[in-house]
Amino acid sequence: MENQVIAANLVRFRKHRRKTQVEVADASGLSRAAYRNVEKGRSLPRTENLRAIARALGVPVRELVTPVPRLQHVRFRSLKKLKSRDQIVVEVARWLKDFGELEDLLGERGSHDLEGLWGKLASADENRPQVAADLARAHFGLAPQQPVHDVCGLLEAHGVKVHAVEVASDAFLGLSVAPEDGGPAVVVNSWPRLAVEHWIYSAVHELGHLLLHRPAYDIDVEAEDDEQEKEAEAFASHFLMPEAAFQQEWREARGLPLLERVIRVKRIFRVSWRVVVYRVCESLSPEQRKRVWARIAWEYRERTGRPLQKLTEPAGIPTEVFGAPRIIARSGSEVASLDALDFERERLAWLVRRAFEEGEISLSRGAEVLGIHLDDMRERAQSWAEAGVDGCCSSSMPMS
Repeated sequence: MENQVIAANLVRFRKHRRKTQVEVADASGLSRAAYRNVEKGRSLPRTENLRAIARALGVPVRELVTPVPRLQHVRFRSLKKLKSRDQIVVEVARWLKDFGELEDLLGERGSHDLEGLWGKLASADENRPQVAADLARAHFGLAPQQPVHDVCGLLEAHGVKVHAVEVASDAFLGLSVAPEDGGPAVVVNSWPRLAVEHWIYSAVHELGHLLLHRPAYDIDVEAEDDEQEKEAEAFASHFLMPEAAFQQEWREARGLPLLERVIRVKRIFRVSWRVVVYRVCESLSPEQRKRVWARIAWEYRERTGRPLQKLTEPAGIPTEVFGAPRIIARSGSEVASLDALDFERERLAWLVRRAFEEGEISLSRGAEVLGIHLDDMRERAQSWAEAGVDGCCSSSMPMS
């Protein structure tokens, strides 16, 4: 595990300093292949090499070898081809540790309010995913037909931490951490080949696991449970698109061609087109589903002049997956896609600002916690100082 700790720390510091693997390798006198193996966690560097790498990154050696607490109560399922599971867990543990330290420093240790939902769901026997979605929406103060416009803000307001890690793999979409390990928290894969709609969906999918499958939080279990995945997908679909609201919007768009109709509805609810089609096809026969698929494929080609490919949106789903209960394709761009700003996390940034403006942390530490370059942190601090639009930091960001 020590090599995974070093690997995660190397990635964090290298990105913080905007250096490439080649630049760090050259500056430390290692071959590019040797450095790459260290950063991937495949090998443990010799002491002299570790010192050279630390000098190249401008950090003490202890910063590269300091482990983070091992997370235990995590639900992290992924396909077997994912090779970076341990490194992802280390990065998430580091993020939770930094988050918790800032909360304690500022007296802002947040509390979540999922306990009441767990109690209500304990007595739900039938159709638990939709019941859980309806209860969660009401608990979070969403009107029956209200779209979720800011999923990160909504979760954070109720004590659920939100994080994004970029993993260049479609074998991993998200994970979640139970309260026992500093959560509740949801973490999504923000790899650019996964559309922002997928990030949003994955965050709500993980909320579904937190509500429905709390006993399943065990870091040592890696295999996906198909039934739990189906329940989390159904939860996310109904949380993001309440049934009555979806039916109304779908009916109102009935004069549009099928692909345009799907796009219109997905834009309203900020979901992938596949989530919309999943809901449309819930009550259809397999043959009807095939016809819907074929029609969307034809309309997409007519609209773009390009055939549908396996890993592109909106038709990257092979027929056997489309007919199955799985909603999310593993990768691809999103037609009429949202922007990265539609998945902006706010609470940690607010805590960093407070801590900096109250003299509790340095700009450098703030940049490290946020995972951004020091130059960007300086620009952010300048923006805080010059904008003059919010009256500074005398109050806490509301939790509810």
